[in-house]
Amino acid sequence: MSTYALRRLFSSGKLKKVAIERLSEPLHLNLASVAVALFGSFRAKVAFDLVVRPQYAWPILHAADTAREYGIKHITIAEFGVASGAGLLNMCEIVRRVTASTGVVIDVVGFDSGQGMPPAIDFRDHPEAFQAGDFPMEFEKLRAALPSNARLIIGAIEQTIPDFVRQMTADRPLGFIAVDVDYYSSAVACLKVLTSSPDHYLPWLPVYLDDVTLKTTSRFCGELLAVDEFNDAHIMRKIAPFPVLRARRLFKNPIWIDQMFAAQIHDHPVRSANAKRLTARVIANEYVN
Repeated sequence: MSTYALRRLFSSGKLKKVAIERLSEPLHLNLASVAVALFGSFRAKVAFDLVVRPQYAWPILHAADTAREYGIKHITIAEFGVASGAGLLNMCEIVRRVTASTGVVIDVVGFDSGQGMPPAIDFRDHPEAFQAGDFPMEFEKLRAALPSNARLIIGAIEQTIPDFVRQMTADRPLGFIAVDVDYYSSAVACLKVLTSSPDHYLPWLPVYLDDVTLKTTSRFCGELLAVDEFNDAHIMRKIAPFPVLRARRLFKNPIWIDQMFAAQIHDHPVRSANAKRLTARVIANEYVN
């Protein structure tokens, strides 16, 4: 385990969170985790939630695997709400390891005002939890630390998203977005990134909603309200909890599973009724054969 992972583990609140999540899991899985942490592959560590920010590691690996399934060699992922940039830099490190594992090249884009949070518009922005000026950025230091495949887009999200959407292309489709903008009003602006041409995305892509775990979370404010309004406004694009994700994970209790959604691009070319595979699927009948 890296020194950075150890520092995060013993930072405020993290050790308690890990203890609650891991010690409530089966003993044999926790014992196996020790061997995986010491000797396991990157893919195994993602499966055992042993990568810093598993809420980024799993969806980025999932996006790369989906891209490879469709013969796509290059994708884009984005984080909305960069703040100090620790999450974005961690995302870049995960991308490096995912590319080494899958061969899929990944561009990383971070969106932030660069000025900290603006004033809340009303109760929908959770002013009981956030206020103007929270989470400022040291832009020059962060930009200097980014690798060549990552970039920052600085400015009010409602102003920067339209230009980004116009520049999206099918040869580098969007494969994952992390929404960590705290406010309902900012989340509404972020989700407009899902309104480009259908082939500018993977057929479905993970959407991480960071702020759906607040004590005051409901579908009447915050990111969940933004999702509901997006779904109401778009017939062929829907955001919903990621289907049976918990059942597919070895560890069932991490809170990030409940923060993971999927954007369903129903008008994507591969989801057309006219789309055809080269070979038909066949189910063997062991009672006959």
